Amino acid sequence: MKKSKLRIFLGAVFILVALAVLGFASGMLFIVDETKQVVITQFGKPVGKPITEAGLHFKTPFIQQAHYFERRLLEWDGDPNQIPTKDKKYIWVDTTARWKIVDALKFLQSVGNELSASSRLNDIINSATRDALTGNLLVEAVRDSNRILESKDLGEDAIVSEEALEHIELGRQQLTRSILEKAKVLAPQYGIEIMDVRIKRINYVEEVRNKVYDRMIAERKRAAEKYRSEGFGKAAEIEGQIGKELKLITSEAYRQAQSFIGKADAEAINIYAGSYSQNPEFYSFLKTLETYKGTIDGGSTIILTTESDYYKYLKSIGK
Repeated sequence: MKKSKLRIFLGAVFILVALAVLGFASGMLFIVDETKQVVITQFGKPVGKPITEAGLHFKTPFIQQAHYFERRLLEWDGDPNQIPTKDKKYIWVDTTARWKIVDALKFLQSVGNELSASSRLNDIINSATRDALTGNLLVEAVRDSNRILESKDLGEDAIVSEEALEHIELGRQQLTRSILEKAKVLAPQYGIEIMDVRIKRINYVEEVRNKVYDRMIAERKRAAEKYRSEGFGKAAEIEGQIGKELKLITSEAYRQAQSFIGKADAEAINIYAGSYSQNPEFYSFLKTLETYKGTIDGGSTIILTTESDYYKYLKSIGK
């Protein structure tokens, strides 16, 4: 009894496996994974809506055919194109984009495969890029700001100047958005959505390169001159402040010195006055001797009358 059930079970499994193999071999069964979407065609014409649900699916064998398309983001990388800017300067522009298939049925009917879609994207994105760049100056495509920014290493203080010789209104980032918006308008007719467009590289032709280098040098010289001027102004301001503070210090020191001298003179006068009041005659004698010392020396000749007060102490020496 048990062997009979086992045989029945194995037979059923074998039949199922055989049917599955036959189904895949005949094309009746097909698998859709999470990264794909499928359009079924019958005699070359689409049947039903695109299949986007992952799993096992059925179709009529030999008559219907499954066409697989990506659901993930796809990369487009164009060839560099020489484009003139509004100021008649020729540049080589290399762009890249990311896109995806949003309508597999329309994609199949319009372009058929990714290779043909890439060719259409060449036309769409290159045309949008040319329209955006030819309508703007060269500086708009290479710069995002009017600042001149220089920094040797990340983290150091940056030197920033608003002294750009050519001022921008849009900038490279805004131009890139403009290219993306223009390209998005034409892409849906092919079942495609362009997710992002970037300018990878801009190279200058020889004539333009020399002009760009000259402009960069002129801008940086102008910025350097501005910093020198600001430095000289700051130095003059500091020197003026130092001179002002020095004068204040000198004035205060002179005032204090004069105050000390005045106090000392007043104290000396008080001492002299006290001494004079105690013995006026002795004080008069000392002051006269000081006068003799300051006016009479070995090389001086003095002629005085005997009645002179200046001579009175000299007369009394012999008494």
